[in-house]
Amino acid sequence: MIVLVLPDITTDEETLARARTGDEEAIVAIYHRYYDPIYQFCRLRVGDPLAAQDLTSEVFVRFIKAMKRETAPRTSLRGWIFRVARNLIYDHYGREAELPIDTIDQWLSSDIETDPEVQALQSIQVERARRAISMLAPSQQEVLLLRFDQQLSLQETAEIMGKQVNAIKALQFRAVNTLRQILRDMDVEEPTS
Repeated sequence: MIVLVLPDITTDEETLARARTGDEEAIVAIYHRYYDPIYQFCRLRVGDPLAAQDLTSEVFVRFIKAMKRETAPRTSLRGWIFRVARNLIYDHYGREAELPIDTIDQWLSSDIETDPEVQALQSIQVERARRAISMLAPSQQEVLLLRFDQQLSLQETAEIMGKQVNAIKALQFRAVNTLRQILRDMDVEEPTS
């Protein structure tokens, strides 16, 4: 499972303030702090490592350009950077792009025990979950990925997705309920012996 490790927000505020004054060391520190999380976010969304590298590079090109203008982030560096990444992904792949199948597989993968029976049962469950998640709307897939896989807060998810916290709560609620219903329907279609 891929999990983003995000920098501390309080450090971001200090570093962002320095970067806004033109401090090159602060800009480099932000780059080093956020390159891996942004790359992983892009890679999970597009499924192609080279495209993810290109998108990540463009995020930081835009960040550096923004630092010289009024469009520089003022308060939430994390939200600003992830929002730029998300917008670039949408510009390139469209808003309704579903998570690539390999992304869902990585999201659902876990340490598999060595017992072949356990491996077989886990494989069936992972396939079932993968199919169910792939049936969700792209925005529902994204909110579940950000909230549960990446363990981002409601506020961070709202900033990244460009929505209000209440809208994220509602989207997450609908996604979980829809996923629950899909899994129930699968149980009805595929009764166990």
